[in-house]
Amino acid sequence: MPTEESRSPLTRRAFCASAAAAAALAALPTRRAFASSTSITELHRAAALAPKNYPIGLELYSVRRELARDLPATLRAVSQMGYQVVEFYAPYLGWTIPYAKDVRTQLDDLGLRCYSTHNPSASLMPGDTRGKAIEINQVLGARHIIMASPPPNTSSLEDWKRVSGQLADASAQLAPHGLLAGFHNHLIEWKTLEGSDQRVMDVIATNTPPEFVLQLDVGTCLEAGQDPVAWINAHPGRIRSLHLKDWAPGTDAEEKGYRVLFGEGTGKWKDILAAAESTGGVEFYLMEQEGSRYSELETAQRCLASWRDLRGKA
Repeated sequence: MPTEESRSPLTRRAFCASAAAAAALAALPTRRAFASSTSITELHRAAALAPKNYPIGLELYSVRRELARDLPATLRAVSQMGYQVVEFYAPYLGWTIPYAKDVRTQLDDLGLRCYSTHNPSASLMPGDTRGKAIEINQVLGARHIIMASPPPNTSSLEDWKRVSGQLADASAQLAPHGLLAGFHNHLIEWKTLEGSDQRVMDVIATNTPPEFVLQLDVGTCLEAGQDPVAWINAHPGRIRSLHLKDWAPGTDAEEKGYRVLFGEGTGKWKDILAAAESTGGVEFYLMEQEGSRYSELETAQRCLASWRDLRGKA
C-alpha cells in the first residue's frame, strides 16, 4: 500500500457513495458427558490441539476503485468470492458513527469480519483523530489499529526512536478499549538507517511492547532482499497478521514487481505461512494487490483461488 505522503486519499463523499477454538469445542462431547472421565483441563488441551482455522481476508485498497464507486456492492462481491475478513484503509476515518454502524450491519449480514484497519499516523497519536479511530474501530469490531505509514519527515534514527515511543504510548492508550496498536512495513522500513546498523523495523520492534503488532507486508520484505521467515521467527507472537503480497523482479510494464498475483512471485509461501502459524502468532491473513493485468475484482478472485490451491481447499 502506498505511503501516507504518496497516496491521494478518497474524499468522504466519494468513499461513502460508493472462530477456531469455538469450533473445536463444539465438535467435542458435551461437558456433562465428559464430567465423569475428562477434566476441564483436558478439554481445553484437546481444543488447543485441534486444527486451527486462519481466516483469509482482503485489504480493501486492493479494490479501491470499486469500493469508492459502490461500497455495499464491493463488500457483497468480496463476500461471495469467499473472503472472510476485510481491512478498511484511511478513508474510513471520514465516516460518521451512524454510517460506521451501517457498514457494520452490512458486514454482519454478509458474514464478513473487520479485524483491523489501516490508518494515517494521526490515528495513533494524541488528538481527536485517535479518539475517532478508536470509536469507529470498536463499532466495526476491529482488534488492531495499524499505522500504515509514519509521520512525515521521519528519517533518522532519532526520528524513528521518537515515533517508536509514540507507538508504545498508543499501545498503552488503546489497551483499555480492547484494541492493539500496530505498524505496517513498507520497503523503506527494511533499509539500514544512516549512521547505524539497525533497520527501521528493528528500531520499531525493539522500542515497542510485545503486544504491539508488527503487521508484515511480505512483498516489500521480498523486494528489499530480506527473509520474511527469519523476521517472523525473530519476533514470536508479534506477527498477528500478514499482507499476502507477492513480488517478482522486473518492471510494471512487464507485469512484474507487485503486479504479479499471489503465488506468481518469489515468495516461499509454504515456509512463510508455516513460520507465521508456528511462531509468529498469526490470527488472520490479508490478501493485498496494488494492481495487476486483471480488473480489481478479478484480481482478488484469482488471488483467493491461488490461496485455496496452496492450502488444499476447494
